[in-house]
Amino acid sequence: MQFVVKPQYPLAMAEPATINPRIIEGLYCEALVLSDDVRHRFALSGRMEQAGEDEDLARIALSCEGLRTTTRMMHALAWLLNHRAYFMGELSEFQLRRYGRLTADAGTSDADQLCLLDADTRELVAATERFYARLQRLDRSWRQRDSEEPSAITRLRERLGKAVVN
Repeated sequence: MQFVVKPQYPLAMAEPATINPRIIEGLYCEALVLSDDVRHRFALSGRMEQAGEDEDLARIALSCEGLRTTTRMMHALAWLLNHRAYFMGELSEFQLRRYGRLTADAGTSDADQLCLLDADTRELVAATERFYARLQRLDRSWRQRDSEEPSAITRLRERLGKAVVN
């Protein structure tokens, strides 16, 4: 008899979509759930005292991966909050483009340390990495789509060129 294991967290999207308020709100809700799971999983109070002294490497791995994973999710939430502010009219597009960037490397996990963690924790870390990769694809797609349009300076030069010729 074979068992089919369904992932606890959603898998990555195949292709990035255009960013709109509905997508941002959905991702924001997903990020809040993941962040709450991360907080619960890596809460160290009580767990350190239960671990024996032979488990020093596992405790270090738990601390390091907890920090990386928490940082990754905080970057994701900041990006999503910037986009929410943009769609609510609290940020201009210029401000969003300048300050609403994702970091390229949001603390990629260490494979050696991941091996020391339990399967549920490894799956949660992987889920946050997939989530962050989705946001990076969305951001990259949004920035490339708009970079294909001529910049304001290019449009101004074209208008000046036409005015001089006429």
